[in-house]
Amino acid sequence: MRIVIAVAFATILAAGSAFAQQKPVDWNAVRDETVRLLSDYLKVNTTNPPGNELAAAKFLKAVLEREGIPAQILDTAELGANRANLYARFKGTGAKRAIALVNHLDVVPVTPQYWSVEPFAGLVKDGYVWGRGALDMKGEGIVQLMALLALKRSGVPLTRDIVFIGNADEELGSTGVATFVNRHADLLQDVEFLMTEGGGNLVENGMLGYYGVGIAEKRTFWQKVTVKGTPSHGSRPTRQNPVPRLIAALDRIARYETPLHATPGVQKYFRDISRTYTGQKRAWLADVQSAVADSAARAWILSDVYWNAILRNTISLTVLNASNKTNVIPAEATAEIDIRLLPNTDPAELLATLQRIVGDTAVHWSPLLAPKTPLENPIDTDLFRAIERAARERDPDALVTTPMLTGATDRPVYRGLGIITYGFDPFKTEKAIEQQGVHGNDERVSIESLGFGVHYLFDVLRYVQ
Repeated sequence: MRIVIAVAFATILAAGSAFAQQKPVDWNAVRDETVRLLSDYLKVNTTNPPGNELAAAKFLKAVLEREGIPAQILDTAELGANRANLYARFKGTGAKRAIALVNHLDVVPVTPQYWSVEPFAGLVKDGYVWGRGALDMKGEGIVQLMALLALKRSGVPLTRDIVFIGNADEELGSTGVATFVNRHADLLQDVEFLMTEGGGNLVENGMLGYYGVGIAEKRTFWQKVTVKGTPSHGSRPTRQNPVPRLIAALDRIARYETPLHATPGVQKYFRDISRTYTGQKRAWLADVQSAVADSAARAWILSDVYWNAILRNTISLTVLNASNKTNVIPAEATAEIDIRLLPNTDPAELLATLQRIVGDTAVHWSPLLAPKTPLENPIDTDLFRAIERAARERDPDALVTTPMLTGATDRPVYRGLGIITYGFDPFKTEKAIEQQGVHGNDERVSIESLGFGVHYLFDVLRYVQ
Protein backbone atom coordinates (compact mmCIF):
# COMPACT_ATOMS: atom_id res chain seq x y z
CA MET A 1 0.00 0.00 0.00
CA ARG A 2 2.80 2.40 0.90
CA ILE A 3 4.44 1.68 -2.46
CA VAL A 4 1.22 2.49 -4.32
CA ILE A 5 0.80 5.74 -2.40
CA ALA A 6 4.43 6.67 -3.01
CA VAL A 7 4.09 6.03 -6.75
CA ALA A 8 0.88 8.06 -6.92
CA PHE A 9 2.48 10.91 -4.98
CA ALA A 10 5.52 10.87 -7.29
CA THR A 11 3.20 11.00 -10.32
CA ILE A 12 1.38 14.02 -8.87
CA LEU A 13 4.68 15.75 -8.14
CA ALA A 14 5.92 15.06 -11.69
CA ALA A 15 2.72 16.42 -13.19
CA GLY A 16 2.90 19.48 -10.98
CA SER A 17 6.53 20.00 -11.89
CA ALA A 18 5.75 19.79 -15.62
CA PHE A 19 2.92 22.30 -15.19
CA ALA A 20 5.16 24.62 -13.19
CA GLN A 21 7.78 24.53 -15.91
CA GLN A 22 5.29 25.81 -18.50
CA LYS A 23 5.59 29.47 -19.32
CA PRO A 24 2.64 31.64 -20.34
CA VAL A 25 2.53 32.56 -24.02
CA ASP A 26 2.32 36.21 -25.04
CA TRP A 27 0.04 35.65 -28.03
CA ASN A 28 0.25 39.24 -29.25
CA ALA A 29 4.04 38.95 -29.39
CA VAL A 30 3.75 35.59 -31.17
CA ARG A 31 1.38 37.13 -33.72
CA ASP A 32 3.77 39.99 -34.42
CA GLU A 33 6.71 37.59 -34.78
CA THR A 34 4.65 35.46 -37.17
CA VAL A 35 3.92 38.50 -39.32
CA ARG A 36 7.61 39.44 -39.48
CA LEU A 37 8.69 35.89 -40.34
CA LEU A 38 6.07 35.49 -43.04
CA SER A 39 6.92 38.86 -44.55
CA ASP A 40 10.57 37.83 -44.85
CA TYR A 41 9.69 34.34 -46.10
CA LEU A 42 7.49 35.70 -48.90
CA LYS A 43 10.51 37.58 -50.22
CA VAL A 44 12.13 34.22 -51.04
CA ASN A 45 10.89 33.70 -54.60
CA THR A 46 10.19 29.99 -55.07
CA THR A 47 8.05 30.23 -58.19
CA ASN A 48 7.68 26.77 -59.71
CA PRO A 49 9.03 26.35 -62.33
CA PRO A 50 11.92 26.46 -61.59
CA GLY A 51 11.27 26.20 -57.84
CA ASN A 52 14.41 27.44 -56.07
CA GLU A 53 13.16 25.68 -52.92
CA LEU A 54 16.70 25.36 -51.56
CA ALA A 55 16.54 29.04 -50.58
CA ALA A 56 13.28 28.46 -48.70
CA ALA A 57 14.72 25.39 -46.96
CA LYS A 58 17.73 27.42 -45.82
CA PHE A 59 15.44 30.17 -44.52
CA LEU A 60 13.39 27.75 -42.40
CA LYS A 61 16.48 25.82 -41.25
CA ALA A 62 18.05 29.01 -39.93
CA VAL A 63 14.94 29.82 -37.87
CA LEU A 64 14.69 26.30 -36.45
CA GLU A 65 18.34 26.07 -35.51
CA ARG A 66 18.27 29.50 -33.93
CA GLU A 67 15.68 27.97 -31.60
CA GLY A 68 17.78 24.89 -30.90
CA ILE A 69 15.85 22.52 -33.20
CA PRO A 70 18.22 20.71 -35.60
CA ALA A 71 17.08 20.65 -39.23
CA GLN A 72 18.32 18.83 -42.31
CA ILE A 73 18.30 19.93 -45.94
CA LEU A 74 17.75 16.80 -48.01
CA ASP A 75 17.59 15.49 -51.58
CA THR A 76 19.46 18.33 -53.28
CA ALA A 77 21.19 15.97 -55.72
CA GLU A 78 18.04 14.03 -56.56
CA LEU A 79 15.79 17.07 -57.04
CA GLY A 80 18.26 19.10 -59.09
CA ALA A 81 19.88 22.50 -58.93
CA ASN A 82 18.56 24.83 -56.22
CA ARG A 83 15.91 22.34 -55.09
CA ALA A 84 15.56 20.62 -51.72
CA ASN A 85 13.36 19.11 -49.04
CA LEU A 86 13.58 20.10 -45.36
CA TYR A 87 13.21 17.88 -42.29
CA ALA A 88 13.30 18.67 -38.56
CA ARG A 89 12.12 16.92 -35.40
CA PHE A 90 11.33 18.31 -31.96
CA LYS A 91 11.50 15.52 -29.42
CA GLY A 92 8.75 14.61 -26.98
CA THR A 93 8.88 11.70 -24.57
CA GLY A 94 8.05 9.21 -27.31
CA ALA A 95 5.25 7.70 -25.25
CA LYS A 96 2.99 8.13 -28.28
CA ARG A 97 3.71 8.08 -31.99
CA ALA A 98 4.81 11.27 -33.71
CA ILE A 99 2.77 13.91 -35.50
CA ALA A 100 4.06 15.62 -38.65
CA LEU A 101 3.43 19.18 -39.85
CA VAL A 102 3.99 19.34 -43.60
CA ASN A 103 4.11 22.35 -45.92
CA HIS A 104 5.39 22.89 -49.43
CA LEU A 105 8.13 25.34 -50.25
CA ASP A 106 7.16 26.26 -53.82
CA VAL A 107 4.52 28.66 -55.13
CA VAL A 108 2.72 29.07 -58.43
CA PRO A 109 3.77 31.76 -60.95
CA VAL A 110 2.38 35.29 -60.90
CA THR A 111 1.35 37.80 -63.55
CA PRO A 112 2.62 40.99 -61.87
CA GLN A 113 0.58 43.45 -63.93
CA TYR A 114 -2.62 42.08 -62.36
CA TRP A 115 -1.39 42.61 -58.80
CA SER A 116 -1.85 45.85 -56.89
CA VAL A 117 1.37 45.18 -54.90
CA GLU A 118 4.75 43.63 -55.63
CA PRO A 119 4.13 39.85 -55.30
CA PHE A 120 7.47 39.06 -53.63
CA ALA A 121 7.91 42.11 -51.40
CA GLY A 122 6.24 40.61 -48.31
CA LEU A 123 4.30 43.84 -47.90
CA VAL A 124 2.37 44.40 -44.66
CA LYS A 125 -0.47 46.87 -45.10
CA ASP A 126 -4.17 47.33 -44.37
CA GLY A 127 -4.12 44.53 -41.82
CA TYR A 128 -2.77 41.91 -44.24
CA VAL A 129 0.50 40.30 -45.27
CA TRP A 130 0.57 40.32 -49.08
CA GLY A 131 2.47 38.08 -51.46
CA ARG A 132 2.51 34.93 -53.51
CA GLY A 133 2.25 32.03 -51.08
CA ALA A 134 0.58 33.95 -48.25
CA LEU A 135 -2.27 31.42 -48.34
CA ASP A 136 -0.83 28.63 -50.50
CA MET A 137 1.07 27.71 -48.49
CA LYS A 138 3.93 29.68 -47.01
CA GLY A 139 1.53 31.32 -44.58
CA GLU A 140 0.48 27.95 -43.20
CA GLY A 141 4.10 26.82 -43.14
CA ILE A 142 5.05 29.77 -40.94
CA VAL A 143 2.04 29.11 -38.69
CA GLN A 144 3.22 25.51 -38.29
CA LEU A 145 6.70 26.73 -37.46
CA MET A 146 5.51 29.30 -34.92
CA ALA A 147 3.15 26.83 -33.21
CA LEU A 148 6.09 24.46 -32.83
CA LEU A 149 8.30 27.22 -31.42
CA ALA A 150 5.55 28.35 -29.04
CA LEU A 151 5.26 24.81 -27.69
CA LYS A 152 9.02 24.59 -27.19
CA ARG A 153 9.33 28.00 -25.55
CA SER A 154 6.38 27.44 -23.21
CA GLY A 155 7.62 24.04 -22.04
CA VAL A 156 4.39 22.16 -22.74
CA PRO A 157 5.11 18.48 -22.01
CA LEU A 158 4.90 16.45 -25.22
CA THR A 159 4.27 12.73 -25.46
CA ARG A 160 4.72 12.87 -29.23
CA ASP A 161 7.66 14.05 -31.30
CA ILE A 162 6.66 16.86 -33.65
CA VAL A 163 8.10 16.47 -37.15
CA PHE A 164 8.37 19.52 -39.42
CA ILE A 165 8.70 18.90 -43.18
CA GLY A 166 8.97 21.26 -46.14
CA ASN A 167 8.59 19.64 -49.55
CA ALA A 168 9.64 20.89 -52.96
CA ASP A 169 7.57 20.81 -56.15
CA GLU A 170 4.04 20.33 -54.79
CA GLU A 171 2.62 22.79 -57.32
CA LEU A 172 3.89 21.02 -60.43
CA GLY A 173 5.04 17.40 -60.28
CA SER A 174 5.18 16.32 -56.61
CA THR A 175 8.76 15.13 -57.11
CA GLY A 176 9.66 16.54 -53.70
CA VAL A 177 7.31 14.35 -51.68
CA ALA A 178 7.94 11.32 -53.88
CA THR A 179 11.68 11.63 -53.38
CA PHE A 180 11.33 12.27 -49.65
CA VAL A 181 9.10 9.25 -49.06
CA ASN A 182 11.16 6.97 -51.27
CA ARG A 183 14.49 7.92 -49.70
CA HIS A 184 13.55 8.70 -46.09
CA ALA A 185 10.71 6.40 -45.09
CA ASP A 186 12.74 5.64 -41.94
CA LEU A 187 12.21 9.24 -40.79
CA LEU A 188 8.46 8.67 -40.95
CA GLN A 189 8.10 5.16 -39.56
CA ASP A 190 6.87 6.34 -36.14
CA VAL A 191 4.53 9.04 -37.51
CA GLU A 192 0.86 8.37 -36.73
CA PHE A 193 -0.71 11.67 -37.85
CA LEU A 194 0.15 14.28 -40.48
CA MET A 195 -1.35 17.72 -41.01
CA THR A 196 -0.97 19.85 -44.13
CA GLU A 197 -3.05 21.94 -46.52
CA GLY A 198 -6.45 20.78 -47.77
CA GLY A 199 -8.83 21.64 -44.92
CA GLY A 200 -10.85 24.75 -45.57
CA ASN A 201 -12.77 26.85 -43.03
CA LEU A 202 -15.83 28.50 -44.54
CA VAL A 203 -16.09 32.22 -43.74
CA GLU A 204 -18.59 34.43 -45.58
CA ASN A 205 -19.30 38.06 -44.74
CA GLY A 206 -17.40 37.69 -41.50
CA MET A 207 -19.48 34.71 -40.36
CA LEU A 208 -17.94 31.30 -39.74
CA GLY A 209 -19.82 28.52 -41.50
CA TYR A 210 -17.66 25.65 -40.34
CA TYR A 211 -14.17 24.44 -39.52
CA GLY A 212 -13.10 21.97 -42.18
CA VAL A 213 -10.92 18.90 -41.72
CA GLY A 214 -9.85 17.40 -45.02
CA ILE A 215 -10.09 13.63 -44.68
CA ALA A 216 -10.33 12.91 -48.40
CA GLU A 217 -9.46 14.39 -51.75
CA LYS A 218 -10.17 13.55 -55.35
CA ARG A 219 -7.53 11.87 -57.50
CA THR A 220 -6.09 13.57 -60.56
CA PHE A 221 -6.45 11.39 -63.67
CA TRP A 222 -5.53 13.70 -66.53
CA GLN A 223 -5.74 12.25 -70.02
CA LYS A 224 -4.61 13.27 -73.49
CA VAL A 225 -6.63 12.17 -76.51
CA THR A 226 -5.13 12.16 -79.99
CA VAL A 227 -6.52 11.65 -83.49
CA LYS A 228 -4.10 11.22 -86.40
CA GLY A 229 -4.83 12.49 -89.89
CA THR A 230 -3.28 13.44 -93.19
CA PRO A 231 -2.01 17.00 -93.55
CA SER A 232 -3.16 18.93 -96.60
CA HIS A 233 -4.31 22.34 -97.83
CA GLY A 234 -7.40 23.72 -96.08
CA SER A 235 -8.94 24.72 -99.41
CA ARG A 236 -9.46 21.04 -100.27
CA PRO A 237 -11.47 19.34 -97.50
CA THR A 238 -10.73 15.68 -96.84
CA ARG A 239 -12.07 12.89 -94.65
CA GLN A 240 -8.54 12.49 -93.28
CA ASN A 241 -8.90 15.75 -91.34
CA PRO A 242 -8.47 14.68 -87.66
CA VAL A 243 -10.20 17.77 -86.23
CA PRO A 244 -13.87 16.81 -86.87
CA ARG A 245 -13.24 13.32 -85.53
CA LEU A 246 -11.71 14.72 -82.34
CA ILE A 247 -14.58 17.19 -81.94
CA ALA A 248 -17.11 14.38 -82.28
CA ALA A 249 -15.31 12.39 -79.58
CA LEU A 250 -15.14 15.38 -77.25
CA ASP A 251 -18.83 16.11 -77.79
CA ARG A 252 -19.73 12.59 -76.65
CA ILE A 253 -17.51 12.98 -73.58
CA ALA A 254 -19.00 16.40 -72.75
CA ARG A 255 -22.54 14.99 -72.91
CA TYR A 256 -21.75 12.09 -70.59
CA GLU A 257 -23.01 12.51 -67.01
CA THR A 258 -21.02 10.52 -64.48
CA PRO A 259 -23.06 8.72 -61.80
CA LEU A 260 -23.64 10.39 -58.45
CA HIS A 261 -22.17 8.84 -55.32
CA ALA A 262 -21.60 10.18 -51.82
CA THR A 263 -18.57 8.81 -49.98
CA PRO A 264 -18.86 8.46 -46.17
CA GLY A 265 -16.97 11.71 -45.55
CA VAL A 266 -19.12 13.59 -48.04
CA GLN A 267 -22.29 12.22 -46.46
CA LYS A 268 -21.07 13.48 -43.10
CA TYR A 269 -20.30 16.88 -44.61
CA PHE A 270 -23.83 17.25 -45.97
CA ARG A 271 -25.40 16.01 -42.72
CA ASP A 272 -23.35 18.54 -40.77
CA ILE A 273 -24.22 21.53 -42.92
CA SER A 274 -27.89 20.52 -43.17
CA ARG A 275 -28.50 22.12 -39.77
CA THR A 276 -27.81 25.54 -41.32
CA TYR A 277 -30.80 25.07 -43.67
CA THR A 278 -34.53 24.78 -43.06
CA GLY A 279 -37.47 22.83 -44.42
CA GLN A 280 -37.12 20.56 -47.42
CA LYS A 281 -33.53 21.61 -48.14
CA ARG A 282 -32.50 20.60 -44.66
CA ALA A 283 -34.05 17.16 -45.16
CA TRP A 284 -32.38 16.74 -48.53
CA LEU A 285 -28.91 17.50 -47.23
CA ALA A 286 -29.37 15.30 -44.17
CA ASP A 287 -29.67 12.30 -46.52
CA VAL A 288 -27.99 13.44 -49.72
CA GLN A 289 -27.54 9.93 -51.11
CA SER A 290 -31.33 9.47 -51.23
CA ALA A 291 -32.07 13.08 -52.14
CA VAL A 292 -30.26 12.99 -55.49
CA ALA A 293 -32.82 10.44 -56.70
CA ASP A 294 -35.46 13.20 -56.47
CA SER A 295 -35.41 15.50 -59.51
CA ALA A 296 -36.05 18.72 -57.59
CA ALA A 297 -33.47 17.92 -54.92
CA ARG A 298 -30.97 16.81 -57.55
CA ALA A 299 -31.34 20.04 -59.55
CA TRP A 300 -30.85 22.20 -56.45
CA ILE A 301 -27.91 20.25 -55.05
CA LEU A 302 -26.04 20.02 -58.35
CA SER A 303 -26.50 23.74 -59.06
CA ASP A 304 -23.68 24.28 -56.54
CA VAL A 305 -20.46 23.61 -58.46
CA TYR A 306 -18.61 22.42 -55.34
CA TRP A 307 -21.38 20.05 -54.25
CA ASN A 308 -21.60 18.68 -57.77
CA ALA A 309 -17.84 18.06 -57.82
CA ILE A 310 -17.74 16.12 -54.53
CA LEU A 311 -20.67 13.89 -55.52
CA ARG A 312 -19.23 12.47 -58.73
CA ASN A 313 -16.18 11.91 -60.90
CA THR A 314 -15.76 15.09 -62.93
CA ILE A 315 -14.56 15.61 -66.49
CA SER A 316 -13.48 19.00 -67.84
CA LEU A 317 -12.32 19.53 -71.43
CA THR A 318 -9.56 22.10 -71.13
CA VAL A 319 -6.82 22.09 -73.83
CA LEU A 320 -7.21 21.79 -77.61
CA ASN A 321 -4.44 21.69 -80.22
CA ALA A 322 -4.57 21.14 -83.96
CA SER A 323 -3.35 23.30 -86.83
CA ASN A 324 -1.25 26.40 -86.30
CA LYS A 325 -2.48 27.96 -89.55
CA THR A 326 -5.98 28.59 -90.82
CA ASN A 327 -5.40 27.07 -94.27
CA VAL A 328 -3.59 23.91 -93.14
CA ILE A 329 -5.33 20.65 -92.21
CA PRO A 330 -3.13 19.24 -89.43
CA ALA A 331 -1.47 15.84 -89.16
CA GLU A 332 -3.04 15.36 -85.74
CA ALA A 333 -5.47 16.95 -83.33
CA THR A 334 -5.20 16.56 -79.57
CA ALA A 335 -7.10 17.48 -76.44
CA GLU A 336 -6.30 17.36 -72.76
CA ILE A 337 -8.95 16.39 -70.25
CA ASP A 338 -8.96 17.18 -66.53
CA ILE A 339 -10.51 14.11 -64.89
CA ARG A 340 -10.91 14.03 -61.08
CA LEU A 341 -11.85 10.77 -59.41
CA LEU A 342 -13.62 10.05 -56.15
CA PRO A 343 -11.34 8.12 -53.78
CA ASN A 344 -13.15 4.81 -54.35
CA THR A 345 -13.19 4.95 -58.16
CA ASP A 346 -11.17 2.46 -60.23
CA PRO A 347 -9.31 4.57 -62.83
CA ALA A 348 -9.20 1.71 -65.36
CA GLU A 349 -12.96 1.25 -65.17
CA LEU A 350 -13.66 4.92 -65.79
CA LEU A 351 -11.24 5.01 -68.73
CA ALA A 352 -12.92 1.96 -70.25
CA THR A 353 -16.29 3.69 -69.86
CA LEU A 354 -15.05 6.82 -71.67
CA GLN A 355 -13.53 4.75 -74.47
CA ARG A 356 -16.85 2.94 -74.89
CA ILE A 357 -18.77 6.24 -74.97
CA VAL A 358 -16.44 7.66 -77.62
CA GLY A 359 -16.72 4.46 -79.63
CA ASP A 360 -13.92 5.30 -82.06
CA THR A 361 -10.70 3.30 -82.19
CA ALA A 362 -9.01 6.18 -84.03
CA VAL A 363 -9.12 8.17 -80.81
CA HIS A 364 -6.05 7.26 -78.77
CA TRP A 365 -5.81 7.83 -75.02
CA SER A 366 -2.64 8.43 -73.01
CA PRO A 367 -2.22 9.45 -69.35
CA LEU A 368 -0.73 12.83 -68.47
CA LEU A 369 -0.55 12.03 -64.74
CA ALA A 370 -0.86 8.67 -63.03
CA PRO A 371 -3.39 8.83 -60.18
CA LYS A 372 -1.98 8.87 -56.66
CA THR A 373 -2.97 6.59 -53.79
CA PRO A 374 -6.67 7.00 -52.92
CA LEU A 375 -7.06 9.38 -49.98
CA GLU A 376 -9.72 8.57 -47.41
CA ASN A 377 -8.98 8.86 -43.68
CA PRO A 378 -10.89 7.83 -40.56
CA ILE A 379 -12.33 10.44 -38.20
CA ASP A 380 -12.44 8.33 -35.04
CA THR A 381 -8.96 9.47 -34.01
CA ASP A 382 -7.27 11.42 -31.24
CA LEU A 383 -6.26 14.09 -33.73
CA PHE A 384 -9.78 14.66 -35.05
CA ARG A 385 -11.05 14.95 -31.48
CA ALA A 386 -8.24 17.40 -30.66
CA ILE A 387 -9.24 19.58 -33.63
CA GLU A 388 -12.89 19.48 -32.55
CA ARG A 389 -11.95 20.49 -29.01
CA ALA A 390 -9.74 23.38 -30.12
CA ALA A 391 -12.33 24.61 -32.63
CA ARG A 392 -15.22 24.53 -30.15
CA GLU A 393 -13.21 26.35 -27.53
CA ARG A 394 -13.15 29.21 -29.99
CA ASP A 395 -16.69 28.84 -31.33
CA PRO A 396 -18.83 26.65 -29.03
CA ASP A 397 -21.54 26.11 -31.65
CA ALA A 398 -19.17 25.64 -34.56
CA LEU A 399 -19.50 22.84 -37.06
CA VAL A 400 -16.39 20.74 -37.49
CA THR A 401 -16.96 18.88 -40.72
CA THR A 402 -15.23 17.05 -43.56
CA PRO A 403 -15.31 18.87 -46.91
CA MET A 404 -13.66 16.89 -49.69
CA LEU A 405 -10.87 18.65 -51.57
CA THR A 406 -11.53 18.69 -55.30
CA GLY A 407 -7.96 19.74 -56.06
CA ALA A 408 -4.80 17.81 -55.23
CA THR A 409 -2.11 17.86 -52.55
CA ASP A 410 0.85 15.70 -51.53
CA ARG A 411 -1.23 13.97 -48.84
CA PRO A 412 -1.89 10.74 -50.79
CA VAL A 413 1.84 9.99 -50.98
CA TYR A 414 2.13 10.12 -47.20
CA ARG A 415 -1.12 8.19 -46.82
CA GLY A 416 0.50 5.40 -48.82
CA LEU A 417 2.76 4.81 -45.80
CA GLY A 418 -0.27 4.23 -43.58
CA ILE A 419 -0.09 7.69 -41.98
CA ILE A 420 -3.44 9.33 -41.15
CA THR A 421 -3.30 12.58 -43.11
CA TYR A 422 -5.62 15.51 -42.47
CA GLY A 423 -6.00 18.75 -44.34
CA PHE A 424 -6.01 21.50 -41.72
CA ASP A 425 -6.68 25.19 -42.30
CA PRO A 426 -5.41 27.47 -39.51
CA PHE A 427 -7.00 30.59 -40.99
CA LYS A 428 -10.34 32.32 -41.01
CA THR A 429 -10.15 33.73 -44.53
CA GLU A 430 -13.11 35.29 -46.29
CA LYS A 431 -14.25 33.00 -49.09
CA ALA A 432 -13.98 35.80 -51.67
CA ILE A 433 -10.39 36.65 -50.68
CA GLU A 434 -9.39 33.00 -50.77
CA GLN A 435 -10.95 32.43 -54.19
CA GLN A 436 -9.27 35.55 -55.57
CA GLY A 437 -5.85 34.99 -54.05
CA VAL A 438 -5.06 31.27 -54.11
CA HIS A 439 -3.31 30.80 -57.49
CA GLY A 440 -4.74 34.21 -58.41
CA ASN A 441 -3.94 37.86 -57.83
CA ASP A 442 -3.33 39.91 -54.67
CA GLU A 443 -2.90 36.83 -52.50
CA ARG A 444 -2.90 37.84 -48.84
CA VAL A 445 -3.60 36.67 -45.32
CA SER A 446 -4.84 38.85 -42.50
CA ILE A 447 -2.69 39.58 -39.48
CA GLU A 448 -5.65 38.57 -37.32
CA SER A 449 -5.78 35.16 -39.05
CA LEU A 450 -2.07 34.60 -38.52
CA GLY A 451 -2.41 35.20 -34.79
CA PHE A 452 -5.53 33.07 -34.63
CA GLY A 453 -3.92 30.26 -36.61
CA VAL A 454 -0.82 29.88 -34.46
CA HIS A 455 -2.87 29.71 -31.25
CA TYR A 456 -5.42 27.31 -32.83
CA LEU A 457 -2.72 24.90 -34.05
CA PHE A 458 -0.84 25.23 -30.75
CA ASP A 459 -3.94 24.00 -28.91
CA VAL A 460 -4.55 21.15 -31.37
CA LEU A 461 -0.99 19.95 -30.83
CA ARG A 462 -1.39 20.22 -27.04
CA TYR A 463 -4.65 18.30 -27.01
CA VAL A 464 -3.42 15.42 -29.18
CA GLN A 465 -0.68 14.59 -26.66
